[in-house]
Amino acid sequence: MSFDNNLRLIKQIAANMPEGQELVVLYEPEIEAAATDLSAFGIKTIPFKENARFALLTIPSLMSARVLFCDNYFPFLAGLVRPKKKMKIVQLWHADGAIKCFGWEDPTTNKRSFFDKLRFQSVYNHFDDFVVASKAMGHIFERSYRESPDKMKYLGYPRSDRLFKERWRRVARHRVYEVAPELKGKRVILYAPTYRDGLEFDPPKDIGEALTADPDAITVVKLHPLLRDQESRIRKFSNGNIRFYNQLSTSDLLSVCNTLVTDYSSVAFDFSLLPQAHSMIFFMFDLKQYEQDPGIQKDFLEWLPSEPITRVDQLTQAIVANQKIDFTSFNKHWNTYNDGYATERVIKRYVLQNN
Repeated sequence: MSFDNNLRLIKQIAANMPEGQELVVLYEPEIEAAATDLSAFGIKTIPFKENARFALLTIPSLMSARVLFCDNYFPFLAGLVRPKKKMKIVQLWHADGAIKCFGWEDPTTNKRSFFDKLRFQSVYNHFDDFVVASKAMGHIFERSYRESPDKMKYLGYPRSDRLFKERWRRVARHRVYEVAPELKGKRVILYAPTYRDGLEFDPPKDIGEALTADPDAITVVKLHPLLRDQESRIRKFSNGNIRFYNQLSTSDLLSVCNTLVTDYSSVAFDFSLLPQAHSMIFFMFDLKQYEQDPGIQKDFLEWLPSEPITRVDQLTQAIVANQKIDFTSFNKHWNTYNDGYATERVIKRYVLQNN
């Protein structure tokens, strides 16, 4: 586990484990808070880093697993030798869709050494199944990992299930209003840019004025945890209508958000499923740079629900216009198999039937 966004699925797997079997979660130290949550639920959790200790102590016990769920690319898989009783390795991924490129579609991959490329493909080939919510995402894995269409399992994206549940939305709103009662009854604009791996996050200096162009709205800025040190840069350009709530998760903030401003983030695929979603703005101020590294899906202009914008004056106009978006086509493309029951299908296929 390298992301903290599949906790509900993990807890449901634990609750449905056949008698005599055990669920163990290996997690990267950066998400220790999520692991603590799982531990409190009674799930065994083990921190890991890919080092000599991991190879000597953890890999041997991991080899006894019948099903190995992964939410990311893990280099150690390249050297994993399957036991005689073959385990199944399932890629859950950590996002419902993809705007930016990864794997072989990332332009920087071709600049890597021959042995790097060999290792990459070895990791990709270790995955038996890819759990996806759309043919669009399946095709991306086929191209990005050079894998067979037969490996794509159209079960839906488990993390999306909660977005269909009124109870989850109500509880999430309650959490938000406990921390930020001033958001209640207001138009909430959420600015959630994606993480830029190795790239500087340098938004235009007048972005604060653009984000607060609607005087009746409150704008919330939510940076990726790995961009948190850049928060001061946004704060410099902010005014009284820009807020920062680091104690609240992006998912919680989506429950009260009416307008999402993002760029290449997968948060767009979640927001479009929420009933109060009104408008979505793709502010890609560094589009030309991002197209070169890490790259953007070549057909993104065909399915984005609104035209991307690159200038601050365009952002101001879009904020003020607050044009309602029909997400029907976008969701048909990306959320095809998301209906609130993906978790049940994944558990039935890999936990119960695999027994």
